[in-house]
Amino acid sequence: MKNQNVTSNLDWITILIYGLLVILGWMNIYSSSLPIETTSFDMEAIYGRQLIFIILTIPLIIVILSIDAKVYEKFAFVFYIIGILLLVGLFVFGKTVKGQTNWYGIGSFGFQPSEFVKTATSLLLAKYLSDALVFLKHTKHQLIAFGIICLPVLLILLQPDAGSAMIFLSLVLVLNREELPEWYLWTGFFAVILFFCSLFIEPEYILITVVVLMLLHFIKAKRINRNPLAYLMVFIMTTAFVLSVDFVYDNVLEPHQKDRINVLFDEGVDLKKEGYNLNQSMIAIGSGGWIGKGFLEGTQTKGGFVPEQHTDYIFTTVGEEWGFVGSTVVILLFVALLLRLLYLAEHQKTKFSRVYGYCVVSILFTHFFVNIAMLIKLFPTIGVPLPFFSYGGSSLWAFTILLFIFLKLDANKVNEW
Repeated sequence: MKNQNVTSNLDWITILIYGLLVILGWMNIYSSSLPIETTSFDMEAIYGRQLIFIILTIPLIIVILSIDAKVYEKFAFVFYIIGILLLVGLFVFGKTVKGQTNWYGIGSFGFQPSEFVKTATSLLLAKYLSDALVFLKHTKHQLIAFGIICLPVLLILLQPDAGSAMIFLSLVLVLNREELPEWYLWTGFFAVILFFCSLFIEPEYILITVVVLMLLHFIKAKRINRNPLAYLMVFIMTTAFVLSVDFVYDNVLEPHQKDRINVLFDEGVDLKKEGYNLNQSMIAIGSGGWIGKGFLEGTQTKGGFVPEQHTDYIFTTVGEEWGFVGSTVVILLFVALLLRLLYLAEHQKTKFSRVYGYCVVSILFTHFFVNIAMLIKLFPTIGVPLPFFSYGGSSLWAFTILLFIFLKLDANKVNEW
């Protein structure tokens, strides 16, 4: 069994979905970046460069699958340290684009280390949690796990790149799967809701609602959990949080971050300025109707109304040219990929492979959900690419590495009996 060719054990269903997404992604990049008047295929154009990136994923995949699966676990810490050093190096050698220093300039190409550090962080987190002596019910182990995630988050926030930093925080879902106390997840969830509510609702109404909810919980809770001091502490912390939101909004958030929140809630938005991108993306998606305008026939796309459409706004091309039907197909492909990866993760023979598999799912899901949600006004607009669709070598290769390391681990599980 150990001498069996790794390709015979690969999950070809996942690879097929991956291939379809990459191909469909390139087609939309081609459409969104093709000049109205063109006479030949230009390899120097955006679509040509993306095609080169796609072709180069083939040897990249071969290398990933050729490496012994145990290497990814054994050298997880080394990969993580290299990633952290690359993030630190940005503050000295990085290239600043639109106020963010998150790229290394290499000739005419760029390299964004934060994309690759997601894989390194996932590997180290899986390595740590797979230790037989690690239990996330213990505070010490919780702090170490959070430290693994938060170190790259802090470095990325300093770039500043809030979008990429948020993706790392999705790994908390993996910790929750590995028996992290659920109150962490619920606390984060309610903190986000309280933050946005506090921007548009008077504090006293929010606090009255909180008191009512706490009284209901007190009444329904088991007698052993009725600790008045605990309820008092929760109320004090909630009050402090709610009253601090205005200060954070006015003094901590950057102007463009405030604009993105205001755009989401239609608060004093100028559709010719800060609301332009989102408004045009919604027009493009809505204009596609049921079956779309046809490949290369999108008027919003061809007119260049949606800025940077080949990157974070690539799904607007899908909506306009392929319509509701085509958009649904793309979404279903992503859902199928995520469900397949969840299935594979659950059937791993080692905890390291299982945890890493869940890291892959968390990262891909967050990218997928946030990217599409922000285009239809369900989430603030942030710089998060759509996996395998958005233009960029760093993005495509990083997602490919993230995915195929897991496929290598999965293919190797037959040797782990």
